[in-house]
Amino acid sequence: MASPGLAQKKQKTWESGAYSFSDELGGFRITGVSGKGTRKDPIIIEEEFTSATPVTLTIRTIKPIQPFDSTGDYASGIIYLRIKPLNNSGHSWVEFQFELQEVLDQPSVFGDGLSFDQRNKKPENIASTNFAVFDRNFEPYDRLLFTRGKVDPKETAEFDFLITDYTPRWTFYLMQDPRIPSS
Repeated sequence: MASPGLAQKKQKTWESGAYSFSDELGGFRITGVSGKGTRKDPIIIEEEFTSATPVTLTIRTIKPIQPFDSTGDYASGIIYLRIKPLNNSGHSWVEFQFELQEVLDQPSVFGDGLSFDQRNKKPENIASTNFAVFDRNFEPYDRLLFTRGKVDPKETAEFDFLITDYTPRWTFYLMQDPRIPSS
């Protein structure tokens, strides 16, 4: 039997809509998840960051895949998300970047179908409460960078965006990188 000091903390998996969300890769903690993933009812993921280092959210499909379903009851390849990270790192964040990965630690490429709504040249569903500007970069990455703003310690930000996955996989990843001022 393992001693109490060697026991690992069990990470919770949160289910909402057709997906589950996990902080199993460490570095942050999910504190709540709600919503179905539709435009009118986005999946809202509340998180707590205790450091200003990149972390990765694991997203899994838990319901059948039915392309273009608009109810949120099936994995449709379209997920509206609102990420609400609490900055408990002790440092102000001056940028915040998201990166999609179909394979952990490997850049997403055009052929995988996973993106921040890449086909839409003028996205209206990308916004933040704390940052005035966003920039999307595609190939060989799918990155979304929020700039011209700040999240002070003990404050929460909100980030809204759409993830499209036209060749749905059962598991994919969302890397999150809160950035602090360089010295």
